[in-house]
Amino acid sequence: MKKSSGEAIVLAGGFGTRLRKVVSDVPKPMAPMDDKGTPFLALVMHKLAEQGISRVILSVGYMAEVIQKYFGNTFEGMTIDYVIEDSPLGTGGAVKKALGICNEDNVFVLNGDTFLDVSLAELKQLHEHTNADFTLVAREMSNFDRYGVLALDEANRVLNFGEKEYCMHGYINGGVYCLRRGLIDDMREDVFSLEKDFLEAKVDQLHIHAYKTNSYFIDIGIPADYSRAKLDFVNGEI
Repeated sequence: MKKSSGEAIVLAGGFGTRLRKVVSDVPKPMAPMDDKGTPFLALVMHKLAEQGISRVILSVGYMAEVIQKYFGNTFEGMTIDYVIEDSPLGTGGAVKKALGICNEDNVFVLNGDTFLDVSLAELKQLHEHTNADFTLVAREMSNFDRYGVLALDEANRVLNFGEKEYCMHGYINGGVYCLRRGLIDDMREDVFSLEKDFLEAKVDQLHIHAYKTNSYFIDIGIPADYSRAKLDFVNGEI
């Protein structure tokens, strides 16, 4: 897999309410994956290091000290900086704050509670080749109702973000992005959703491009998928 240098923001500040029944003593991204206590976030971070990312900005909030204690200021050769949410900022507010300390023209953004096996180098290459404002990874799915389906044109530009409802087959927003660093500077709010208040609200004004994939994807937001992720990790699929 071709490597990509650069900066990545990882959103790891959520409360993980739906997972609280099975993971209550650590923030959701730190949910243990094995008997050694390897946190899910370490899998995400390892993948970034493997692909040549040089700097990670961890956006943390709930139980931030647990994440800071585990990762410190370096991890597998990557420099780590922290942006702390004193109160919940939403995904958009968190990204906006983290972008404020980024240096690269184009920055990757990922969720700390999902794993999507995708080439960041190819994502960035597509982002730059299409001169997009924002490029998202579109994951192919079948028989799903937890995610909204994307409407794409023939050139894979995003036309619309569908509501959550049952869908036999389609592409969803996989939660891995490449965007221009100054793209959301004009958002006056400090607390907002990146998905609802920015992407969906401005889909007609922005060039939002989709990078299609059907590679491995897991979101540990609910207990059943967390259990599956642990099994996949033990079996070497993650």
